[in-house]
Parts: sequence; C-alpha cells; structure tokens
Amino acid sequence: MRGNALSQAAKCIVLMVKVGKKVTKYVLAVVPGDARVDLNAVKALMNGTYVSFASPDTAERLAGSVAGTVLPFSFDPALELVVDPSLLENDELYFNAARLDRSMVLKSSDYAALAKPRLERIADARGTGPGPVAGS
Repeated sequence: MRGNALSQAAKCIVLMVKVGKKVTKYVLAVVPGDARVDLNAVKALMNGTYVSFASPDTAERLAGSVAGTVLPFSFDPALELVVDPSLLENDELYFNAARLDRSMVLKSSDYAALAKPRLERIADARGTGPGPVAGS
C-alpha cells in the first residue's frame, strides 16, 4: 500500500518490563513490519520477571507521540531502544512520521548511526503478521 516491502517497515512497540516487584523498565521494541515482537526474548534480555505492552498513556508519554505513530527513536532516557538487527538488513527503512498520514524513509545505516539502538534478536522468527505476540 505504501510502496515498500513490509520487512522494510519499522514496527515500534512500547513495552513495560518488571524486574522483580520494585523495578519497572520500559523498552521501545522495533522489529520489521512483517514480524512480531517476541515478548519472552525481551523479558530475558532485560532480566525481567514480567513483560507486557505499556499502557497507552505511558507509551504516548515516553514516545512523545500518539499510539500508531511511534517513531523508531527514543528521546526519553527512561525508554530503552532495542532494535532487531533483521530490520537493518534492508538498505532503507520506513516509519510513520509521528502522524498516521505520512511516512518517512531513511537509509538503514543512517538510522543506526543516528539512533544508536541496542541491537538484539527480539523478532519472533516463527510468526508474521500485523501485531506483536501476545502473552508474557
């Protein structure tokens, strides 16, 4: 629909990770558009005891934009940016321009240099589709 392969689209999801009962961390998980976020991989990566989607209010506050328009960048130190390296296998990546009716394209190498993400395998290799994997 937008003229790019789904694998080039940056799917951005804000997650809440509990580490024990007293520590809460937030992760901006970015995976290719044709993949799902592997919540168990994120939980293990963060040494978490529980992981879920952040509440819409929290996600919007940390991301600085409304749901569905989250950029693949973190401008809040409380939101750790974790990107699946498979997203950067394409020469370019596409993402919402903090609004639903506009997209942007950026060279993957430029994105990696600008965003300086933590690169970790967080995409579910088994499933493809529009949404993240449910469960914790």
